[in-house]
Amino acid sequence: MVTYLEAIRRALESEMRRDPRVILLGEDIGRYGGAFRLTDGFLEQFGPDRVLDTPISEEGFTGVAVGAALEGFRPVVEYQFLDFIASAFNMVTNFAARLRYRTGASAPIVLRGPAGGGVRAGPFHSQNPEALFAHTPGIKVVAPATVTDAAGLLRAAIRDDDPVLFVEHKRLYRSLRIPEEAFASAPEVIPIGQAAMRQPGTDVTLAVYGGAVVLALEAAAALEEDGIEAEVLDLRALVPLDREALFASVGRTNRLVVIHEAQLTGGFGGEVAALVAEHAFDSLDAPVLRVAAADTPVPFAGELEDAVLPSVARIVDAVHRTLRY
Repeated sequence: MVTYLEAIRRALESEMRRDPRVILLGEDIGRYGGAFRLTDGFLEQFGPDRVLDTPISEEGFTGVAVGAALEGFRPVVEYQFLDFIASAFNMVTNFAARLRYRTGASAPIVLRGPAGGGVRAGPFHSQNPEALFAHTPGIKVVAPATVTDAAGLLRAAIRDDDPVLFVEHKRLYRSLRIPEEAFASAPEVIPIGQAAMRQPGTDVTLAVYGGAVVLALEAAAALEEDGIEAEVLDLRALVPLDREALFASVGRTNRLVVIHEAQLTGGFGGEVAALVAEHAFDSLDAPVLRVAAADTPVPFAGELEDAVLPSVARIVDAVHRTLRY
């Protein structure tokens, strides 16, 4: 079986073999093999010139990656937990993302790492920072939700000539797995910016991405028992967003529930809702509803974390509420 984590590992490995310009930077990714053991053995395979153990300085090693990109390399930066990309916010948003606009030079950098909650990791290791970067012009934002997407979208990100934030939900690392044959037959590269319909439906669209896709599919299965057919649309990428797929789905179902694990206020779901209200309002038979995390840091206590994060029950309730209009 191939896990979500193993898919990312294999994609990194194959791209490093394919293109000698691909280098890895991050804390403990070499000798230790990464906090989640994702790069275990890479140092022995590719050597210290291509697998660089860095100091604990996110802004520092992200800046090194920007410089390396300008020199012709294709750096892949790992943040042990994506929460700590906040320490490199200036380097990502004011340098990497704006480099092409300011100078005409490309910055082919992938910024990847584990995000999300549900694993009892507390407020410093459970954040979902994707909306902070989706707001910044010049950077693509990708959030794979399946094993094959994790590999195919990562290859696309590494080959892209602009910065890509690659958001991996840590809860999926070892919980998602598919047979070896299914992984081998999947597309090698999946274009960034194409949504995927995970389940067709006629009554409501569930627009979702990343780790919340699993919840949406479970909710859709529960809704089926009530005779409700929910269409699950996996956005895959926030930037660029597949607006056509989103509008087409809402056109079929006439109702929309947007789901993500990041906090509600300022979350990317608000952008999705606004776009549908602006461009597909005539398709709507009910207000757009959002299911997201509460506006609070993620608690460490399990019961409190469960109360803060989206759940299957909250998605089902939102669908029933929109169907009552």
